[in-house]
Amino acid sequence: MKNLSLDGLRTFVAVVELGGFAKAGDLLGLSQPAVSLQIKRLEDLLGRRLFKKQGQRQVLNQYGEMLLPLAKQMLQYNDAILQQFTSESVTGKVRLGIPSEFAARILPAIIGDFVALYPDVALEVKSRLSKHLLSVSRKDQFDLVLALNEDLDSATLPSFMQDQLVWVGDLSLAHRDVITLVTAPEGCIYRRRATEALDNAGLKYRIIYSNADLTGLTAALKEGLGITVLARSTVPNELPYQAQSEVLPELGPIGISLVKHTNESSNAVDKLAEFISSRLVV
Repeated sequence: MKNLSLDGLRTFVAVVELGGFAKAGDLLGLSQPAVSLQIKRLEDLLGRRLFKKQGQRQVLNQYGEMLLPLAKQMLQYNDAILQQFTSESVTGKVRLGIPSEFAARILPAIIGDFVALYPDVALEVKSRLSKHLLSVSRKDQFDLVLALNEDLDSATLPSFMQDQLVWVGDLSLAHRDVITLVTAPEGCIYRRRATEALDNAGLKYRIIYSNADLTGLTAALKEGLGITVLARSTVPNELPYQAQSEVLPELGPIGISLVKHTNESSNAVDKLAEFISSRLVV
């Protein structure tokens, strides 16, 4: 019976989430050749190539896409077992800042599992635009921030994973002479990427509805008021979406960053950061 290497799976996930072999090596303390060797051993064990060449980048092929959620699940089970049997007492308060769409779709289950494992940690979660979460003037309001990041190669604000931006809503509305948009307020990354993409494509548009809350945007989209842009993993189940169409241009990826805003050592903050980074699946 063959056994998968958890180190190999962790390396594979790191390569995908960080967008490269070198970045994964930096995170894991491995040289780039060592990362490549672990990926090759994993591919040899599975009998399948996991990556394909896309321009200058290595991206997942169909088998890599199939493996990614399974690999994350195995690592989650491994980490949960270790935390259950070896975890030290974790106490304290953590002020977590997140975008509202993450609060609605991705994080509730993760936060619930964290609280179950560490019941002595008090969590205070607030939702803001990523721009505001990362603002220097608001730095004292949060201990830990999960935010969208447009600069995928930033050294000062590294992305630990990426998601695809998609058009959401009744995409037949894109065939109108003037495309109607429903968006978050000015300063939202999704809003800017939508308007820039339409401007670059020479398409006319008008923002007819603005709401910072995903629930409000979802209601407007379901009523057919317009279309919007979201990260693919945050799209509500009841809404259709596409990365691009015959009319709408491709929007590209968006980075997701996890930033500690406190310089003080806190095992509660560190544990939550580790937990989110290991459990978040997009």
